[in-house]
Amino acid sequence: METPAHGAPDQAKQDRAHLAGLPSLARERARAGWARTRASLLPALLMTVGAVVAYLIAYYLLGHVGPIFAATSALISLGFGRDLTVRKVLEVAVGCTLGIVLGDLMVTVFGAGIWQAGVVLMISLLVARFLDRGVIFATQLGIQSLFVVLLPAPVGGPFTRSLDAVVGGLVSLLITALLPRDPRVQPRDDLEKLVAAFSEMLRECAEALAESDSTRAWHALVRGRGSQGLVDTIRATLKTSGEVTRIAPAYRRYRGEIEDFARAVEYLDLALRNGRVVARRLTSTINNAALSERAAEGIAGLLSDTAESLDLVAAGLSTWDRESRRINLRSAGLMLEDIASRAHPRKLHVERLEGEALVILIRPMLVDLLEATGYDHEDAVALLPGL
Repeated sequence: METPAHGAPDQAKQDRAHLAGLPSLARERARAGWARTRASLLPALLMTVGAVVAYLIAYYLLGHVGPIFAATSALISLGFGRDLTVRKVLEVAVGCTLGIVLGDLMVTVFGAGIWQAGVVLMISLLVARFLDRGVIFATQLGIQSLFVVLLPAPVGGPFTRSLDAVVGGLVSLLITALLPRDPRVQPRDDLEKLVAAFSEMLRECAEALAESDSTRAWHALVRGRGSQGLVDTIRATLKTSGEVTRIAPAYRRYRGEIEDFARAVEYLDLALRNGRVVARRLTSTINNAALSERAAEGIAGLLSDTAESLDLVAAGLSTWDRESRRINLRSAGLMLEDIASRAHPRKLHVERLEGEALVILIRPMLVDLLEATGYDHEDAVALLPGL
């Protein structure tokens, strides 16, 4: 008689749990897919219009037969990139056109063939990597050049396709200059994610103190370190958005708003850096049992309230209504004023030196957050009780 495997019942339970979680996973993926689809409606419309218009111009005005490269050049140049600007589209359009020109030159001088296609593909890929770090862009440019070498020559001659690529690039540039994407959308989304991550880090620090769990404090530190990449991304996005507000007449009135975002992200970055220092110190403080129960509760409440104020900062930075943004940021500032007035070791019932050091590290973070909501540095510092 065979003995049943000991792990069989456990494996069956795991399989049933996995199957039970599939509907939830499917719903989550569907929600994410719909969110991407809604966000892509306007870019997809612009890409479609650009490809169709470029094709019609090359077909009817220039008399080219089947000018597919005009449409593909416009499509690749517009794309779904998050940093789509006139400069970026120009880079992509030039790169795409260069790939087609290289293919036309190779066909004209050496003829069509496999080795010619290999040489053109290699050169096109290197040109693409020079112009843009995007993997998809390099792949598309390489495909364009391959098509030129491997497809039969067009009716109008080999450089007809190069002219089609120029048409596609010019159409995409015109669309980008006249109908750029709203420069406020991506910075808002990214700032909301950044502040939410910061708030969650402080909440985790407060819970670590309340539970005397140094491992949880370390997890909060890891969370804070993981947010630095988002800060760098926001800076790049704001640089692109600033370019749009300078070039596009329709969005010039939003230049001040983009500058406010840029100012806020600099202070949030400083506050997040100080927050990581606090989380690191917190780990040591918990391990050394440097706080009494009353002091731990006081500092945990301070950190928890700071996280709550960050929720108001996120609401202020993410809202589209200017008055709502002002009210939320003002409410966050008033809350931070109250928090700052409590940031003193004696008010938090801290008695030992290591606990005092922790409170002193929290104070610069509060100053940075006050400045992120619009306070001057001197006014923010003056709100802290003297040591």
